[in-house]
Amino acid sequence: MRQATITRTTAETEISVTVNLDGTGVYDDQTGVGFFDHMLDQLARHSLIDMTIRAKGDTHIDDHHTVEDTGIALGQALTQALGDKRGIVRYGSCLLPMDDAQVRCALDLSARPYLIWNVDMPTQKIGAFDTELVREFFTALATHGGITLHIDMLHGFNSHHIAEATFKSVARALRQAVEVDPRKSGDIPSTKGAL
Repeated sequence: MRQATITRTTAETEISVTVNLDGTGVYDDQTGVGFFDHMLDQLARHSLIDMTIRAKGDTHIDDHHTVEDTGIALGQALTQALGDKRGIVRYGSCLLPMDDAQVRCALDLSARPYLIWNVDMPTQKIGAFDTELVREFFTALATHGGITLHIDMLHGFNSHHIAEATFKSVARALRQAVEVDPRKSGDIPSTKGAL
């Protein structure tokens, strides 16, 4: 069963993340940050990874710690659920359009975290949400999920559309990468024999 639950408690946040890599994209995300919940819902729905996320954070200060720590816990949950990564496709990519925005994602579940971020948000806020937190989330996800993650905005002028296209493109790429390859279901997808 490719499932995991991670809990993370600090002086700033209390996070619980449960994932099922072989789900259907069912989600129940409650972080106290409305726009972020909307983005996490997109991540689950379009990756087909079932996700239940609960977060309580110091949002009276701002949303930064809640968003970043959720990315940390989700990355850890993905790593735990993948185990030794035997049989997975490993790589995924997506070119995703959303109205005016188009975002490209390519990723490798390599255990070598690296983020390339070429996304320019035209505004500093989407409602009350700081747009710079989108990058913070993906930095935490890549680092703690051991993901080589490249995200490039090809064009767009609406920050909401750009952010949502980013989450959806990562979701679709992640969906490909975590799938079990029927031609190599018993093998580690690396000539090194380990990831």
